[in-house]
Amino acid sequence: MTNKYKIPETHPEFKLNKRHFTNAELKQVAYSYIKEGEPFEQQIGNFLLDWLKPTSFIEVTTSGSTGKPKKIRLQKNHMINSAMASSKFFKLPAHTKALMCLPAEYIAGKMMLVRAMFLGWQLDTVPPSSNPLDQVFKVYDFTAMTPFQLDNSIARLHLIKKMIIGGGVVSSRITKMLVDVDARIYETYGMTETCSHIAARRLNPTKKKKPIRAFKLLPNVSIAQDDRGCLIIKAPNVLDEEIVTNDVVEIITYKKFIWKGRYDNVINSGGIKLFPEEIERKINKVLDHRFFVTSMPDDSLGEKLVLFVEDDFSEDTLSDLEDSLANLKSLDKYEKPKKIYLVEKFEETANGKIHRENTLKAKVS
Repeated sequence: MTNKYKIPETHPEFKLNKRHFTNAELKQVAYSYIKEGEPFEQQIGNFLLDWLKPTSFIEVTTSGSTGKPKKIRLQKNHMINSAMASSKFFKLPAHTKALMCLPAEYIAGKMMLVRAMFLGWQLDTVPPSSNPLDQVFKVYDFTAMTPFQLDNSIARLHLIKKMIIGGGVVSSRITKMLVDVDARIYETYGMTETCSHIAARRLNPTKKKKPIRAFKLLPNVSIAQDDRGCLIIKAPNVLDEEIVTNDVVEIITYKKFIWKGRYDNVINSGGIKLFPEEIERKINKVLDHRFFVTSMPDDSLGEKLVLFVEDDFSEDTLSDLEDSLANLKSLDKYEKPKKIYLVEKFEETANGKIHRENTLKAKVS
């Protein structure tokens, strides 16, 4: 015999686009969004109907950033626990004015709605776009964006007090532009399975000019490492069982870790393990063009480290770059690329990210 799950009633202070709704009223809103709304509103409507069903879980599709997208079940009480942890960690109580500019199709958008309904936020929605603040003319306490959206919103960040960034690594170029921004901006670490973030790091701390490298854990989360050095997440409030990730980390304290890169991307060059993401972070200091590091087969080393730079072909550029890298003190000798390739235009994925594999194939073939 299965008991029907009782959906918690919306918080008395909750507002969606300036109006308060009870669960019953929210169901009507969901139907009208699905029937008459824009595509992004239809996604919101679909999620709200899922949330209001008397089941203890919702089915979600993972983003596919760390493997093939797959359907998983998330417990609704885990999502509520995640909302409470975020509220505590980022100090976002009832009456928080929040902006939703991410699609409700994925976990980041779904969690904005859960936080608003459960914590009593006043949530406004805008169509997800690359420039989400373009048509915004009021100040918000909180929003969540992708690195691409952040990059396009630098000039309007005075409209946001606190912001979390997820869905990709924030480049050094973007981080540099945040130094004098008053908004508190955090890069988050998490995944669909953990109901969004389980850790965050401040990108523009006030006292120190450098961003904080270590991610700090949210409440009720603990971590360990497996024999590969990859992160194991234990978070009983949001997970039924621990998750073993493919993220290589350095654990600083029981509450803090540094993300080094993906285990799948590790390059073994002559027995030395190299992390492309770490090397790219260092090279970012001397290179303004788009670039990435990867490996190519090598007879003596097994794999050799190579650098791809998006630039028109010029011998001067190449020799200047070789000099800059040779003098870059933060790169140790194994992290210096054995060869640099200049490519006029990188291959890209559907959402505009660099397609490393195809760029490499096009150059080698």
